[in-house]
Amino acid sequence: MTEITSQKNIRGGRVQVRGRTQPSCVVSDRYDSGHGKAASKMFVYTCVPDAILMRRDYHNWYSHRLGRHMELLAYGHGGSPLLVFPTSQGRFFEYENSGMIHAFWQRIEAGQIQVFCVDSVDSESWYNRSIHPHDRVMRHIAYENYIIFEVLPLINNLTWAPQIGVTGCSLGAYHALNFALRHPDAVSACIAMSGSFDMKSFMNGYYDTDFYFNNPVDYVPNQNDPWFLERYAQMKLILAAGDHDICLGENFRMAHILGLKGIPHWLDVWTGGERHDWPLWQRMAVKFF
Repeated sequence: MTEITSQKNIRGGRVQVRGRTQPSCVVSDRYDSGHGKAASKMFVYTCVPDAILMRRDYHNWYSHRLGRHMELLAYGHGGSPLLVFPTSQGRFFEYENSGMIHAFWQRIEAGQIQVFCVDSVDSESWYNRSIHPHDRVMRHIAYENYIIFEVLPLINNLTWAPQIGVTGCSLGAYHALNFALRHPDAVSACIAMSGSFDMKSFMNGYYDTDFYFNNPVDYVPNQNDPWFLERYAQMKLILAAGDHDICLGENFRMAHILGLKGIPHWLDVWTGGERHDWPLWQRMAVKFF
């Protein structure tokens, strides 16, 4: 079991309230992860403007599927669950540190939405040039299994929601969309911000079946299974990008593929010189969440 005894283990341990810097209110407790191992859980009430207290929980357990400890942060006490994938090689605290939680904290505090920010293993999968491309895909699949068999049960136990929303920015948008399209029974909504959905650049020319089924621009055009298509039709699917976004073209490409299959979706292009960065994604969060 990993015990956390100090605020410095959690990012954002001190906050600014009405011009005064104050420590967060921390209560430490133990949590049984349900995977045969005890894990740590920290309840952190983070101060925000007007001295509102937001529930912020830290989870950490050893994942046998990944062979390592995995961490996540959960925000809120009620409402629809939203799973957040970080940007490329990002960490579980990235979303908060980049101002995304603050962008829509009122909805979290009001009990309308609960946010779950997971860690990534991109440096061990897509970005790991020291291993064979096939092994990169298999590491990604192991990560997906961690989400399905470890993170989703945690979310279900905390929210009792039959489905979740998923989101991410940049490479996180790929993770969100790919997960939603592969598991539409588990996902009710997907908001992909400034994503790119073709992973061939990570494969050094290698291609196999496992990669095919994790590359949306390849498998969606050939998806004719009614079970998937019926669930896609029930899903809220949003592709969002700025007009000066480096991934704008990839969003048009993915939207075209979805359109050819008759899959309902919304391509939202933000105009006015909007670029691939956190200020744009913060405003998107306010709009979509």
